[in-house]
Amino acid sequence: MRTYTDAMQAAEIELKFLVKDIRALRSAAEALGFTLITERTFESNVLYDTADRQLRARTQILRLRHYGERCTVTHKRLADGGDADLRYKTRIETETAVEDGDALAEIFIQLGYGPVFRYEKFRTEWEMEAGHLVLDETPIGVWAELEGPPAWIDAMLEKLRVAAGLRTTESYGRIFLRWKEETGSLAENLTFAEVAACAETGALAAASK
Repeated sequence: MRTYTDAMQAAEIELKFLVKDIRALRSAAEALGFTLITERTFESNVLYDTADRQLRARTQILRLRHYGERCTVTHKRLADGGDADLRYKTRIETETAVEDGDALAEIFIQLGYGPVFRYEKFRTEWEMEAGHLVLDETPIGVWAELEGPPAWIDAMLEKLRVAAGLRTTESYGRIFLRWKEETGSLAENLTFAEVAACAETGALAAASK
């Protein structure tokens, strides 16, 4: 069975929403008939770019992902004409499995693409009909993503009772930057260790004043 993170090359249409109650979401997914395809699994991602961020300037990403025992490489770019519907995030995604992630990372570096951002989460995946639901537990909060045809996403948002104010098309990178602005955290990567270390340093600094 192909999972949400397996190889594909297609238009990716998705929408994130903030999750306030993990148990409630899992119960709702089960009640709606979603099929669990991957139980809670640790995921580590590294984005690569040139020193002057040429890929970011072209609104593209190059990513290496370790998800459990699987490793994948992904390239994303804007769909031709941009987002057809601004309510959703639409990207053309090319992704395939990688046998040796460390070797590919070295190839990227030799070609001038170095690691520029790391982010981690624990991901749980479900599927139903033509779409996927994923639950991401990140160092700065819990988010879910619905991916599939717009009509299916709309139907699932209604059935899951997701308020409009909880929805976003932002990437985890942008969510992280907004969180940094709101909290003043000095963390540069969205990893559990770095976010926790910066929080501890900030707490010690505040206590010493």
